[in-house]
Amino acid sequence: MTICIIHTGGTIAMRSGPDGLAPADGVLEAGLAALARAGIARGKVELVHLTPAIDSANARFADWNRIAEAIFAGQSRYTGFVVTHGTDTLAYTAAALSFALVGIVRPVIVTGSMLPLEAAGTDARQNLGDALLAAGRAPAGVWVQFAGKLMAGAKLRKVHSHAADAFAASEGEAQIRAGAPALLRFGAPDIAVLSMAPNTSPRVFAAALAAADGAVLRVFGAGTIPNDPAIAAALMGASARGGLMIAVSQCDAGGVALGTYAAGAAMIGAGVVDGGQITEAAAYAKLAHALAHGGREVLARDLCGEMA
Repeated sequence: MTICIIHTGGTIAMRSGPDGLAPADGVLEAGLAALARAGIARGKVELVHLTPAIDSANARFADWNRIAEAIFAGQSRYTGFVVTHGTDTLAYTAAALSFALVGIVRPVIVTGSMLPLEAAGTDARQNLGDALLAAGRAPAGVWVQFAGKLMAGAKLRKVHSHAADAFAASEGEAQIRAGAPALLRFGAPDIAVLSMAPNTSPRVFAAALAAADGAVLRVFGAGTIPNDPAIAAALMGASARGGLMIAVSQCDAGGVALGTYAAGAAMIGAGVVDGGQITEAAAYAKLAHALAHGGREVLARDLCGEMA
């Protein structure tokens, strides 16, 4: 069997030019050849370029669908998959794949790098080599391989903008989305990410909710927001219009526990989903998924360990 590398773009296959780093033909192919000579990429590898390639900052729901479609269609042909991706939105894509690929029977390893393959001192060779090894050994599910760590795709966050060890994940295996193998595509919803701050403007908050199909609410601590009747009214209005909302903590650890403080009562009254330990990236991808498949019931249910 063969490992499929799905190249979406990103720093890993860029080359320095007059205007800075830019995608370059042949970089990934040369890197794979070097790994083969070193005895790391020993089996058969097939490289698939998703065209057009994307800077991960420009990733769209349609790009998540393109990656998921290629994986779903290739499960009977390939032993495992490696997805090369830019690091800025890598956590979002890994979470999206975790929700879109139900009953995946192969390991899917998402990776990238902070420096290009051709750069001095690059981390790309280690990450790519480790990802290829993981694609042949890891259990089925969606994983991220980075800086020597294999992490659950739905539990990942980017924690550093420059360091080679740029990602962290809460403890836990990459759980397979239960069910018969299926591909659940994303639509194209309008989603707001709204971060609470002291003196949050109710007018701005309400306007954003009114324009959105759903919202990720970045709340204080264990789940509080300003205790303002106008903010509570905006939440109730969004809920009445059928908007979906999920709360995530602004803290890196500990998660949300709505109901702990009275200052979070308005969210419970408006049907905001308690995100538990979910990361912001996973909450965003899950909200997009729930808007297309199942609504609030799906949003509130732990699908692949992302909320625990």
